Amino acid sequence: MREPLRRAVRGATAALTGLLTTALVAACSVTGTEAPAAAGSGAASPRPSASAALAWNTRPASLAALGDSITRGFDACGVLTDCPDLSWATGSGASVTSVATRLLARPAAASWNLAASGARMADLPAQAERAVALRPQQVVILMGANDACAPSAARMTPVDTFRREFATALRTLHQGLPRTQVFVASVPDLLRLWDVGRHNALGRQIWKLGLCPSMLANPESTDAAANARRQAVRERVIAYNSVLAQECARWKRCRSDGGAVFDYRFTSAELSPWDWFHPSARGQSRLAGIVYGAAFGS
Repeated sequence: MREPLRRAVRGATAALTGLLTTALVAACSVTGTEAPAAAGSGAASPRPSASAALAWNTRPASLAALGDSITRGFDACGVLTDCPDLSWATGSGASVTSVATRLLARPAAASWNLAASGARMADLPAQAERAVALRPQQVVILMGANDACAPSAARMTPVDTFRREFATALRTLHQGLPRTQVFVASVPDLLRLWDVGRHNALGRQIWKLGLCPSMLANPESTDAAANARRQAVRERVIAYNSVLAQECARWKRCRSDGGAVFDYRFTSAELSPWDWFHPSARGQSRLAGIVYGAAFGS
């Protein structure tokens, strides 16, 4: 989920390249209202606010997606490749049935994928500015995994910084698009992704090249230090999800997913066969269903 993976794999040894090639063949989230949520676990939905009384348009005519490599469909169709056609948010691939495809009569003409692989919460305000220029009726946001996927647990984005950056992005959307709805998805459970992917030998080799080191470094180790590091990353993700729910609840036209993405237990078939961490095409399809159901199912 971070740009260093792209550079690391390109510098890998010829032996690993051959191994990866073998695998390729084998695989052939408006007027403001202050209503902070209760703290909770971080994956739970916020306490109902004034936004609950506002009618939610279940058939918006246009959509912009903000986020990181997950929303770009990274590694869903090939190694080290953005695959926007397979994006859960805006993809046109029939195997995914994206949110845009479910919502829009002409998704190709009325949806925009503004996400960027490697993006962190610090990048969300700029993405929000781009969305304002396009004037969509619906914005969906999935952002935060890269803030936890740091070189070490100590270098994860501080929660206060994460909150400030997210609040800035929401304010930009609110001020620029006062009638636009915003839906915020929770950050996936990175510990669950480690637990599924660690059983794949090739996946462990790819992880060693620098993919989400705060969680995936020393993937086979289950000693006390490694377990404590991974738990610290998971707790930070939970804290981020609390921030997402709390800040979203401050705005009348914002909804969050109640932790639906975080709670989902991805299977090995739903992880990329090229890095065993990002969603595969099947995983992207599952994300589309989760987000669509949480945002527009009721």
